[in-house]
Amino acid sequence: MITVIVEFKLPKAMSVDEARVTFLSTAPKYQALSGLIRKYYFVTEDGSKAGGIYLWESRSHAEQVYTDEWKTFVRGKYGSDPSLTYLACPVVVDNTTHQIISV
Repeated sequence: MITVIVEFKLPKAMSVDEARVTFLSTAPKYQALSGLIRKYYFVTEDGSKAGGIYLWESRSHAEQVYTDEWKTFVRGKYGSDPSLTYLACPVVVDNTTHQIISV
């Protein structure tokens, strides 16, 4: 598994309520996406940055999504280029399902 943190600066500060509305408009694009286990949307406390934390089955699954077209979409939607940080994720503790997952 791999975790990817995607972050971008916002053109103006966004409240949590504004972020919720915006993120709900893009969330359906990520449902049933091949290899995506989970996605968390976030906005910083001061509303200056936003992004997502993704848990993928593999890096190759992630790279199929983070294309130039996707980066153009993010730039158009949020006004800045996203930064991507890839992190190896050997173990996940899921307290919702009461599982420890290691792939």
